[in-house]
Amino acid sequence: MMRKKSVSASKASLVLFLCQMISALEVPLDLSQPPTITQQSPKDYIVDPRENIVIQCEAKGKPPPSFSWTRNGTHFDIDKDAQVTMKPNSGTLVINIMNGGKAEAYEGVYQCTARNERGAAISNNIVIRPSRSPLWTKEKLEPNQVREGDSLVLHCRPPVGLPPPIIFWMDNAFQRLPQSERVSQGLNGDLYFSNVQPEDTREDYICYARFNHTQTIQQKQPISVKVFSMDSLNDTIAANLSDTDIYGAKPVTERQPVLLTPTGSTSTKVELRGNVLLLECIAAGLPTPVIRWIKEGGELPANRTFFENFKKTLKIIDVSEADSGNYKCIARNILGSAHHVISVTVKAAPYWITAPRNLVLSPGEDGTLICRANGNPKPNISWLANGVPIAIAPEDPSRKVDGDTIIFSHVQERSSAVYQCNASNEYGYLLANAFVNVLAEPPRILTSANKLYQVISDSPALLDCAYFGSPKPEIEWFKGVKGSILRGNEYIFHDNGTLEIPVAQKDSTGTYTCVARNELGKIQNEVQLEVKDPTMIIKQPEYKVVQRYGQVSFECIIKHDSTLLPTVIWLKDNDELPDDERFLVGKDNLTIMNVTDRDDGTYTCIVNTTLDSVSASAVLTVVAAPPTPAIIYARPNPPFDLELTGQLERSVELSWIPGDENNSPITNFVIEYEDGLHEPGVWHYQTEVPGTQTTVQLKLSPYVNYSFRVIAVNEIGRSQPSEPSEQYLTKSASPDENPSNVQGIGSEPDNLVITWESLKGFQSNGPGLQYKVSWRQKDVDDEWTSVIVANVSKYIVSGTPTFVPYEIKVQALNDLGYAPEPSEVIGHSGEDLPMVAPGNVQVHVVNSTLAKVHWDPVPLKTVRGHLQGYKVYYWKVQSLSRRSRRHVEKKILTFRGNKTFGMLPGLEPYSSYKLNVRVVNGKGEGPASPDKVFKTPEGVPSSPSFLKITNPTLDSLTLEWGSPTHPNGVLTSYILKFQPINNTHELGPLVEIRIPANESSLILKNLNYSTRYKFYFNAQTSVGSGSQITEEAVTIMDEAMASRQVDIATQGWFIGLMCAVALLILILLIVCFIRRNKGGKYPVKEKEDAHADPEIQPMKEDDGTFGEYRSLESDAEDHKPLKKGSRTPSDRTVKKEDSDDSLVDYGEGVNGQFNEDGSFIGQYSGKKEKEPAEGNESSEAPSPVNAMNSFV
Repeated sequence: MMRKKSVSASKASLVLFLCQMISALEVPLDLSQPPTITQQSPKDYIVDPRENIVIQCEAKGKPPPSFSWTRNGTHFDIDKDAQVTMKPNSGTLVINIMNGGKAEAYEGVYQCTARNERGAAISNNIVIRPSRSPLWTKEKLEPNQVREGDSLVLHCRPPVGLPPPIIFWMDNAFQRLPQSERVSQGLNGDLYFSNVQPEDTREDYICYARFNHTQTIQQKQPISVKVFSMDSLNDTIAANLSDTDIYGAKPVTERQPVLLTPTGSTSTKVELRGNVLLLECIAAGLPTPVIRWIKEGGELPANRTFFENFKKTLKIIDVSEADSGNYKCIARNILGSAHHVISVTVKAAPYWITAPRNLVLSPGEDGTLICRANGNPKPNISWLANGVPIAIAPEDPSRKVDGDTIIFSHVQERSSAVYQCNASNEYGYLLANAFVNVLAEPPRILTSANKLYQVISDSPALLDCAYFGSPKPEIEWFKGVKGSILRGNEYIFHDNGTLEIPVAQKDSTGTYTCVARNELGKIQNEVQLEVKDPTMIIKQPEYKVVQRYGQVSFECIIKHDSTLLPTVIWLKDNDELPDDERFLVGKDNLTIMNVTDRDDGTYTCIVNTTLDSVSASAVLTVVAAPPTPAIIYARPNPPFDLELTGQLERSVELSWIPGDENNSPITNFVIEYEDGLHEPGVWHYQTEVPGTQTTVQLKLSPYVNYSFRVIAVNEIGRSQPSEPSEQYLTKSASPDENPSNVQGIGSEPDNLVITWESLKGFQSNGPGLQYKVSWRQKDVDDEWTSVIVANVSKYIVSGTPTFVPYEIKVQALNDLGYAPEPSEVIGHSGEDLPMVAPGNVQVHVVNSTLAKVHWDPVPLKTVRGHLQGYKVYYWKVQSLSRRSRRHVEKKILTFRGNKTFGMLPGLEPYSSYKLNVRVVNGKGEGPASPDKVFKTPEGVPSSPSFLKITNPTLDSLTLEWGSPTHPNGVLTSYILKFQPINNTHELGPLVEIRIPANESSLILKNLNYSTRYKFYFNAQTSVGSGSQITEEAVTIMDEAMASRQVDIATQGWFIGLMCAVALLILILLIVCFIRRNKGGKYPVKEKEDAHADPEIQPMKEDDGTFGEYRSLESDAEDHKPLKKGSRTPSDRTVKKEDSDDSLVDYGEGVNGQFNEDGSFIGQYSGKKEKEPAEGNESSEAPSPVNAMNSFV
């Protein structure tokens, strides 16, 4: 982490100077002048009744003024009151209270008058009031008993004091009572509970009033609060009721917010401009409400709005009339909200717009005193002369009062006086003294002769020349003994005589002469200016990681002006270094020995001189030592001992010694340079060399103050830069190169703007860089016109013809000469809009959606600019099929370059269009060609807008349709195609019907009942058929047939039954498999062993498998399908006789059953092979009903 700071002392002097500039003209005290009040007590002066009262009134003038006082509007004779004295040579009164006097006896309004032979100045009206801190009145405080969850207000009602006391609540142990969103103190000092909780029970709620003026604290009697929780309340009720009584307090109920203060829905508030506006809203409720503030019709002022007391108080500082308005507070909890609107009006006591200022005039001169103030309401302005209302003051023929202005004409010495301006309204007053002093004085300079000013380079320099004279002298500045008068933008001349050099440079050093003259004389004074080099830290402290108990060092190498004495201070975490001998501060480093964890932190090096200060910081991280040593690969150490040899005008040889490579070989060195003349402190890349090389020949530029540094690089990273080499200033020379990127482009039809990229810093090769800008019209036998401009990057040539080519060149030059002859570039003066429209516009319609437009190119001379292309504007006028106009939407196609044709795609068929063509240059578009009308032929229509099939019957369907949205021509007919779809989604024969174009519905008859049909429908024009729309519909069936053709596979009960049967068969197979593996015998197996089927022989024993077992599930021959034409009964049950095969057939009679282990009960009879099933030629896929019958 690094941080740099630079503070120039001259900036502080600039602030001080600006403050001095706004003060009135000062008259030297050795000259006659009317009195001026310099110090007085505040208007509202509250005094401590236990101490002496001191009422201040100080003034200056020549001769020294005398003082007098009034009290409550009448003369206050201090000689008659032994307790009152006036300080010597002062108007300050001291009223002795500590020796028996009473402060209350001296309450009143006091005013001081300071008077000499040239006038009288008066002070403000000073209201003296002793502070009061009365005791609390005795009162009997009843304990507060409140139910949990209810609201509560504890009133403070402090005694009225002067000034008002500060209120706070504490307990008997003098600990402040905790406050929160639920419990808080209001602006009036009362303590508000939004809802009470059992923990609020206590007997020492004490309100304290602190009177700061007398440093006393008054205490109210303690207030007791008892909170009844619901549990304790229920226990109390239960103890006082019989067993047969019904009892029980209601639980704590939540309540929506209600405002405790302010009451009602609206209130008003008046505040004065510049004061702090405090608005308060405190609400009761459970849960505790949250307060939010808004300003109706506006925003709360940013940066001046604060929320206090858990957002219950809105605070706006420095209010102005713009802050007037309605402020709404909203209290909200989960049950609702409550709000209150406070209408705020901001009034204003008088405040100055222009306060009158002292006026020094010479005999015969004119002048004005201006007194302007504002307020709300508007203040009244009144004038006094020497403390007397001007209406009854002695006449002065040179004076004329005009409202808030007094005009003086041809003043004489007797016109000297002190004038008072009083601006007052109902909220206060302003009083200002301003004298008119008529003097005839030759100039005098008040600044010390040969005063030395020192500033840092590139900072402002302020050279003072305080003066006085009457008439007011004129001030001129010169540099050097015989220098010319200073003028120009590099200097600023202030009204008080100060000369400001905004950016002082080293060559600003020297002697400056200030000359003041008026009609009575002339005087001059010399001051000295020295411009110093800035202080810089050229080697900053760096981030360090060090092991515990190790050693670390931070460097802070500085560069400073040789005439300034720097001091270096080290800080740790912005505080002084620990007083520890382990910290060793050297000339340019800080070393810490035996580092501990406490040394972890930020270390800052601060360098101070009398004129500036700089600093840099670095962080130290302390880590534990590693358990075992390891090879550390790190960035290389920086090179050192840089040396410059073989200095020539354009080259120098740099050599250095590499630093430690830290176990990773150095791969290359990077050389950087600093230009201390043009960019001090900024390092630029120069070149780089292999890591085996330690010298390099460097090419140099003229007029550069070079410093070099070297950075070593290895695979880990870059080293820190080396210390800079010595500086080498190359000689100045004329520029080697000219500006680049020269262009000439006109911004207006009658100008040529020539621009270029200025030379950078050292490319100037010397001081006084300028540019020679030359131009001439191309292809015209004109001479070059040239102008030399300062170091800028643009020049505008005015009065040129419109868009003509110019040859342009820009050449650099400096105080030593010109750069080589520059190359010429071609530019153009400004463009203007094209003059003519393209002619002979022709349109060839290619098809219904595409047209080709041709035009003749305009003459290039009429383009008056760079030809960018042509724009074709085209728009649809109307559709020929509908004859209805619509909103015209123009489309634009741009064709780049000098093209004479273009294609217009995306046209709508059977429509009327218009188009025109315009030529385009860099300025804009030219006039349009006459509109050309063309029509597109018919096209195929879009699909019908809709197709609806309604009213299905046994043998008919009704079709309705809408005409195409885009007919694209005249419709000739509609084509309807349809075909049936069977249960396997196979399509039947296709039927086509042609329908007249004026029809919009059709009834199809003679259709098959209960059949799904697919329809294809499209419209036709003379060009062909449009895209089709498809739809499907089904004719209905009779009820009897529908009941027999219900799809049983979709019934819920059937799906459940099938799942149960599948589960039963799975269990049977598992049981059989387990029994077979165990080798158990059961009747069926014995039968199989005795009557072995020769066609089913067991597999060989060495196969390790069982022989095939013919089970019901695997014997497909025994499963006969349903006979052809069989149906599932309408009641969705499967009849027994519907199947030729069942499990019963494999037992002896009807008693064949499964045992619990899955074997048959009874003998396996070896039923004969059945006859082939009859009528099994049906090609229909077996339905779920057939599958079910094979299992039952």
